[in-house]
Amino acid sequence: MVAIAQPAETRILLQNISWQTFKTMLAEMGTERNTRLAYENEIVEIITAQMSHENSNRLIEGFVGVLCEELGLEVKRSGSLTLTRDDLERGAEPDSSYYIQNEALVRNKENIDLATDPPPDLVLEVEYSRSAIDKLKLYAAMGVPEFWRYNGTTLKIYTLAGGQYSEVQISPTFTPIPVTEIPQFIATAKNHGEVATTRAFRTWVQKNRGLGNSGPPLGIRGNGDWGLMTIDY
Repeated sequence: MVAIAQPAETRILLQNISWQTFKTMLAEMGTERNTRLAYENEIVEIITAQMSHENSNRLIEGFVGVLCEELGLEVKRSGSLTLTRDDLERGAEPDSSYYIQNEALVRNKENIDLATDPPPDLVLEVEYSRSAIDKLKLYAAMGVPEFWRYNGTTLKIYTLAGGQYSEVQISPTFTPIPVTEIPQFIATAKNHGEVATTRAFRTWVQKNRGLGNSGPPLGIRGNGDWGLMTIDY
């Protein structure tokens, strides 16, 4: 028997699509679907997530929840919220999105209109394969303050300043926690389960939180075996 690796996501590109046609597509496709869409420069990208893509997204979402709890931050999870800007003719549906700094402004809102409401404070894109649309430019144009990109092995953090993103090592939202180490927990979950890994992640956050600005971030070392993995402190 030969094992065939399945792609983490599939991408379909439609070219020469007007902005109005894209908005019509969104309306006709509705919200009960397993695809996400993005639009820029008359290109529509349709993404269908497979197991590894979606599992990584859900794990990171759980870790973000733990970070908010342990750092005393309120959060409104907005998932793959459809983000559109008529004035920019750009649109996107991230894997996950979160209101944290602006949570109080949207707490009771059922619908978000970027003409009057702030964009999410944090968006996540899981991209095992390269997107045809430059998500850095897209979310920067929409004014999203913090953008996370996970490619299956590395989590990169970008913050917005002067209309452009810059890569940083520490998330300003979750300082002083070194969230770029999250991929190690994603790998561990494959061997030891999500509940046990989330419990270990919480302990790790608590210890890093206790450091404040008095020392370097705590690290994780090990070879993926739960019995050998330790938290340095």
